[in-house]
Amino acid sequence: MTGASGFIGSNLVRILLKDGVTVRALIEPGAATQNLNGLDIEQVPGDLRDPGALIEAVRGCDTVYHLGAIFDYWLPVAAEMFRVNVEGTVYLLRAARAAGVKRVVHCSSVAALGTLPGEESATEETMFNNWDNADDYVLSKYIAQQEALRFDRDGMEVVVGMPCFPMGRNDITPTPTGHMFQQYIEGKNPTAFVGGINLVNVRDVANGLALCGTRGRPGQSYVLGGHNVSYQHLGESVCEAAGTKPPSRSLDPNKLLWIGRLMDWFGALTGKKPMFTRRNLTFLGGRYIYFDVSKTQNELGYEVTPLAETVDECVRWFTDERERVLAGEVVHPVRQAPKPAAAPLVSLHAE
Repeated sequence: MTGASGFIGSNLVRILLKDGVTVRALIEPGAATQNLNGLDIEQVPGDLRDPGALIEAVRGCDTVYHLGAIFDYWLPVAAEMFRVNVEGTVYLLRAARAAGVKRVVHCSSVAALGTLPGEESATEETMFNNWDNADDYVLSKYIAQQEALRFDRDGMEVVVGMPCFPMGRNDITPTPTGHMFQQYIEGKNPTAFVGGINLVNVRDVANGLALCGTRGRPGQSYVLGGHNVSYQHLGESVCEAAGTKPPSRSLDPNKLLWIGRLMDWFGALTGKKPMFTRRNLTFLGGRYIYFDVSKTQNELGYEVTPLAETVDECVRWFTDERERVLAGEVVHPVRQAPKPAAAPLVSLHAE
């Protein structure tokens, strides 16, 4: 697995271990690995930009879960996003094909899909149409998915899982969306965007990726989503669970575009990460980024955790569990299933 020590990846590792799978994790040098504390997995050093290391990492594996990626809305060198997310994907799948890997599960994103007007829910068939407001991360995930699906031939199966906006345990960094939740939990954000997103429990995403590995149809993509919810309702739900003051003002991002342009200028001039960018602002805010998970439910038996339960897990993570994990404590020990005599070997790198 690539991305095993990350937010989604570490949750997927736990599911695979419970299923009796032997897991090998590709760990980028210097990456934080607290999310893997107490887990019986093989960790091998490597980088998605190093084809040689990838060949060794996948050797002997029958399935590769590719979750490794840069998840950010801005980098001082934008090309690095594409080197890791796009070129790294191609290098990994080349290595997998050469090693005779049977199946690759590519963790993409709903960012690689298009969006529909109003509160309509997009599906796996919705053509990408966000050219005007897609930032480098969005574009890199769209291109990487197209590259991954090109490998679905010559005896190697490629299945794509497309997470919506995950929420829950093991968001160490935190991710950009996790930072938004953290701000509400700490009572530091009195505002909410106009519009909404599809919010999903990170454990549901991880379970969906595991299902892609066992039940997904080769060459197909599956939306791994949860609940279509407005930003206002989301903010109120998180704040209620955390006992903090709910957002009292709504923000229309279209009225803040001049600030977005100023932030773009600030980042270009100083080389420092801005609070947000114009494209990030217009991609996420002012519209409803809603998705339909019917295909995933019907074909894979995918299940969705209730929203209230997901919110509670997120609040517990940011108010207590995150600091304990960062300190090296094993907060969620896993009781592993007995390993079968010939357990399938899975290779993993973290998001």
